Amino acid sequence: MKYTIDTNLYIDAVRDPATETALSEFLEQFGPLTYLHAAVIQELRAGARTTAQADALEHGIFVRFERVGRCFSPSVAAFKECGRILVDLWRTDGVPFPQRPRSLVNDILIAASCRESGVTLITADGDYDLIAPHLKGFRHILPWP
Repeated sequence: MKYTIDTNLYIDAVRDPATETALSEFLEQFGPLTYLHAAVIQELRAGARTTAQADALEHGIFVRFERVGRCFSPSVAAFKECGRILVDLWRTDGVPFPQRPRSLVNDILIAASCRESGVTLITADGDYDLIAPHLKGFRHILPWP
């Protein structure tokens, strides 16, 4: 099984020593099976406000996955699925795209590309419970397997 870790868990690891320990233990055991999603890179990098924070991300996370070729990104098909799911959600609950949280698009792209790549998403974000019924074959689990 292949895994990817959602942005919220990396952020929680910075803020909470227990989550940092859990993340480290997971990566120690499952590191060779873990991939980094391009949207997670973008979200983490956007949150790095200082050069020191950006450097810590680059050398502590990004380079480690890039060096071993374990980064992945959405395909054109994933973007199509994202648009379809946004319309499906609107039809289901009446909330139009402009009123959705901005992060939902990235979440759908992560979900669609995880499904394409056979990767299970590890997340504490409830948005994926909203997305999953619209994306057969997408797998997400709570931390930590």
